[in-house]
Amino acid sequence: MKKKVLATIVSAAMVATLLAGCGAAAEQPAAQEAAPAKEEAAAPAADAAPAEAAAAEGDLDFKIVVKSFQSSYWQAAVQGVNQAAEELGVKVECNGPNAESDIADQVNMLTNYINGNPSGIGLAACDQSACLDALQMAKDAGIPVVCFDSGCPDAPEGSVLSTIATDNYGAGATAAENLYKALKDTIASATAPVRIGEVNQESTSESITLRGLGFIDKFAELASADGKKVAVVGNEFYVNGAKDKGDEASADVIIEVAVPAQTTVELCATEASAIMNKSDVLGIFGSNQVAAEGILSANENLNKLGTEAGKTILAAGFDAGSVIKGAIKDGKMFGAVTQSPLAMGKTTVETLVKITQGATVSDIATDGYWYDNSNMDAPDIAPNLYD
Repeated sequence: MKKKVLATIVSAAMVATLLAGCGAAAEQPAAQEAAPAKEEAAAPAADAAPAEAAAAEGDLDFKIVVKSFQSSYWQAAVQGVNQAAEELGVKVECNGPNAESDIADQVNMLTNYINGNPSGIGLAACDQSACLDALQMAKDAGIPVVCFDSGCPDAPEGSVLSTIATDNYGAGATAAENLYKALKDTIASATAPVRIGEVNQESTSESITLRGLGFIDKFAELASADGKKVAVVGNEFYVNGAKDKGDEASADVIIEVAVPAQTTVELCATEASAIMNKSDVLGIFGSNQVAAEGILSANENLNKLGTEAGKTILAAGFDAGSVIKGAIKDGKMFGAVTQSPLAMGKTTVETLVKITQGATVSDIATDGYWYDNSNMDAPDIAPNLYD
């Protein structure tokens, strides 16, 4: 299967930077209105943080707050942070909560870092709303903030100078396109309603919610174009956020969305099991590494996943890691979308350095790719499939 490149180059000037971090820039989807790209933002005014703006690179001290160290995805992002710090001769310190559901812990870490008055902060927010007061504090203190992986679209104006992230809505749509293509004939010939599952580890971070909604909207769009009625059921956030939630009573295709109480593989597995045990399920999507591994964990007892449409449940995942990669090679998972976490981490530090040098920065989109057993060893994809 041909790879799906989610996006194209943002600007010629960013190519060398992102390729050095194992990724390339991508454009934002025109169809998604929920998270428009920020307008170009200037670095803090000279009178806001004169010491940082004038500091030599060796004196720069950045604090990086990730969502957690729960998955190898964030370990790859931290690896990118450390690579950039070494190359540029700056100091970095990375921290994050134990789990991505530990929102209050992350906010406390962010606040403590702000009180220490660092040269700049990189933030991957677990909750796009919970950090707003802290971001105002950072702005008032003249501390530049760069978001990565997940943005904070409602951040106080001027508090976040750049967001470095995958086109997450488009990434979810790409998973839907590939899964629908494989299931299209089965759906067309069905004589009763069929079901597509979706497991999202939460409904608070921008990256996860956009992926989940991107998948729902694209799958519904494709099925509707083929004359099928679609309904979205399950988690209230995603049902209400869908472009058209439809009517379950008259639906030909039901998209059922589940969100666990906490962001763990075990609880995602519980939600996945509840969906996969239903006899009408054709496919299921896990919108990040934790959710995808939860689906695979559920399958250990159910043994329902495979790559034969109509005979097995086709699972589409997100991100990489040894568990997901192994499942795709073994034919247990149909395929997945990968990001470039190392590139995100590296570009975050590079962008913070540019801000302290007085440069004007803007949002940066990084690449994502669809991969399956046919292309996962390709030279432009394999480097992004971290273990």
